[in-house]
Amino acid sequence: MKKAVVGLVAAGLMLTASGTAFAAWDGQIPQLKSLGARFEQGQYKFNPPSTNHGAFEWRGRLVDTDADDGHNVYVLVRVEAHDWVRYYGKQKRTVDLHHSNWDGAQMYTHRAQIKVCRDKGSLHPDNCSRTLTYTNPGR
Repeated sequence: MKKAVVGLVAAGLMLTASGTAFAAWDGQIPQLKSLGARFEQGQYKFNPPSTNHGAFEWRGRLVDTDADDGHNVYVLVRVEAHDWVRYYGKQKRTVDLHHSNWDGAQMYTHRAQIKVCRDKGSLHPDNCSRTLTYTNPGR
């Protein structure tokens, strides 16, 4: 009987902790797609100045939707007015991504942009999804 009660309490604590972790994200990133690439199950949050450099933190699944095209896929993220940063996936696979982007000269991130693209090589322009822009509601 004691083991059953301990098991129920442990399960309840795990469910509570996972619910708290899920609630910590500010919002959902809608599915982004382009020919051959898709970013799905995306979430983001703006960290406060004292946490993770005040970064724009994001996660999701990057999918190569055309395994036979011979091209890789990537996510582009930009914060403030800085250059785009690329996060590559794997050809013919789906990968989970979780990254943080921030401006080292600021205490927190105010503005971030994200999009997904298919890398078509150096001779052809890459095709990308629409760009989503997020603004930190707390700043």
